[in-house]
Amino acid sequence: MTTANRGEVEADIKNTLGIVPHFFSRIPDELMAPEWEIFKRLELGETLIPNKYKELMGVALHAETKCQYCTLFHTEAAKLFGASDEEIQEAVHYAKNSLGWSAYLNGMQEDHETFSSELAQIGEYLGSPG
Repeated sequence: MTTANRGEVEADIKNTLGIVPHFFSRIPDELMAPEWEIFKRLELGETLIPNKYKELMGVALHAETKCQYCTLFHTEAAKLFGASDEEIQEAVHYAKNSLGWSAYLNGMQEDHETFSSELAQIGEYLGSPG
């Protein structure tokens, strides 16, 4: 398998992003091409999940990881892909709510079998016609 050399990869990055961001500079030469390919495909490419929604998931996820770099990146990327400030706020609020329920259910050691059974019942009820 042949891979592009660092110069070719950096040229592609610059052509795609307008600059070569500093965070790429410490990636070892032998990993540069595959790292860029994954980044370009998942962060910028069209996948099964539309980019706007992937980036909103990233905002919500990194609100929890508390990574200021990732939170900023995904917030700005979400905006570039058409997310409104209100959608970004909703994604973060959703993460806060979901994490709160996770803390509660785990902290209370809710029985998993009961939870799973009740969830199936709710799914059947919500999925049945009126």
